[in-house]
Amino acid sequence: MVAASQVLDRVLVLEMVRVTEAAAIAASKMIGRGDEKAADAAAVEAMRAALNELAMDGTVVIGEGERDEAPMLFIGEKVGSAQGTGPKIDIALDPLEGTTITAKAGPNALAVLAVAEAGNLLNAPDVYMDKLAVGPGYPPGVIDLNKSATENVKAVAAAKGVEPHEIIACVLDRPRHEKLIAELRAVGCGIMLIPDGDVAGVIATTDPSTTIDVYMGSGGAPEGVLAAAALRCVGGQFKGRLLFRNDDERSRARKWGIEDLDRVYDLEDLAKGDCIFAATGVTDGSLLDGVKRLKGGAMTTESVVMRASSGTVRWVKGEHRKVG
Repeated sequence: MVAASQVLDRVLVLEMVRVTEAAAIAASKMIGRGDEKAADAAAVEAMRAALNELAMDGTVVIGEGERDEAPMLFIGEKVGSAQGTGPKIDIALDPLEGTTITAKAGPNALAVLAVAEAGNLLNAPDVYMDKLAVGPGYPPGVIDLNKSATENVKAVAAAKGVEPHEIIACVLDRPRHEKLIAELRAVGCGIMLIPDGDVAGVIATTDPSTTIDVYMGSGGAPEGVLAAAALRCVGGQFKGRLLFRNDDERSRARKWGIEDLDRVYDLEDLAKGDCIFAATGVTDGSLLDGVKRLKGGAMTTESVVMRASSGTVRWVKGEHRKVG
C-alpha cells in the first residue's frame, strides 16, 4: 500500500481535474481545424493559467520541452500561486496528447497531468523510450524488456489463462514498428494500431472494456512517465528503456542526471510514492469521451482522476455553462 502524502493532501484531487478540463476545453476549439500548433498552444496557455491559480510551489519536470524550445510550461518552469510557501510539487504534463489527432478530429486526444511530491517523478529527457506495459492482476515480473515480443505475449497469455492468439497488443502505427508488428502477427497476437496517443494506449491496458492486454513499442519518454504515474494509481506493470539516436540525445540525458543510459526502468523508478493522475478527453476515445458543445454555449467534459495512496479512480463528468 502506498503511503498517503500530506503534501498532496493540500492539493485537492479535483483541482487537478479542473486543470485538465481547462486544457481540453481550449484545445477542443481547434478540433478538425488542421492546425496542430494552434491546438497545442491553446491547451498550453489554458493549462498554465489553471496551474497558476493553485496554492502550491510547483515545478514542471515533464513539459513541452526545454526553455529555449517552449515559451510556456517548459521543463523547470515554476507554476502555482504559492512559490516558496506552498507545498513543493513536481508536475508532469502533456496539455494536448495528440496534437495531430486533434487537428484531424481523430480519436483518443487527451489533456494529461500527473503530480507527486518533489523528487518523485523522473526528469525524463525528450527522447524515445522502449515501453512494455500490462494492467493489474498479473504476477510480478510477467513482462520483461530483455525478452522478445513473442516471449512476452506467451507469458501474458499463460498468466491470463488463454492462448497467445487471444491476446491483443496496442502498438503505435509507425514504420519503426514494422518488425515488432510482424513478430506479433507471427505468434497470432491481435494488434490494435493507434495513430498517436501512447499515454492513452498504456492506460487502456488497465481497463478490460478496451480489450487491450499489453502495450508494446517505442514512444516519447516523457509520455512514459505520465503513463507510469497512472499505472501507479491503479496497478499494473511497466518497463521502459531510453533509446538514443545520436550523441546529442545522450548528452541531453546526462544533463538531466541520467548516467546509466541502458537502464531498464520499473514503474516506481519513473513515478515514486503517492501521486495523482488526471486526464480529460479532448476527442472521443476508448478511455474518455471528448468535449461536447451544447446549445447556448454550454460544454460537457469527461475526466478520470486517480490517486496512488488510495487506489481510487474517479470518473468525473462536467457540465460547463456560460455565466452572465
